[in-house]
Amino acid sequence: MSDHQEAPEGSMILRTIAMPKDTNTNGDIFGGWLLAQMDMAGGILARDTTGTRNVTVAMDSVKFLKPVKVGDVVCCHGEVIRVGNSSVTLKIETWVKPMIKDIRHPEPRFKVTEATFVFVAINEDRKKTKIVLPEAIRQKLALKDQLDQNQAD
Repeated sequence: MSDHQEAPEGSMILRTIAMPKDTNTNGDIFGGWLLAQMDMAGGILARDTTGTRNVTVAMDSVKFLKPVKVGDVVCCHGEVIRVGNSSVTLKIETWVKPMIKDIRHPEPRFKVTEATFVFVAINEDRKKTKIVLPEAIRQKLALKDQLDQNQAD
């Protein structure tokens, strides 16, 4: 994962605005608030991928790259990394479009946070359940794996 990319990886899942109530004593947005947005986005992507209820079981490799300011438009992007028997691993990135142009960040948008999330599929009784992917999603993931393999060669 790199903090010097020009565009988000994955599709946009969630978009919101950072508000004053979400700031720390330095006037920046709380890291916990950002993680909550990323977790919500991951939950949406996990549900869209598996078609089941899901719970967050892990966050890995969390990196806070740049601060978020009040009024910034916060966008969470995500992509599926792996689908197992009952879990799905996702890469979630948070990008912002600053409300006010900042000399320190002249880009129209930039990445502020990234992490890997793992969700487990659950049934109505909140017990772990097997993921049965719809054929369209299975084909899409197989094509992504093939493209990733070709780029690695």
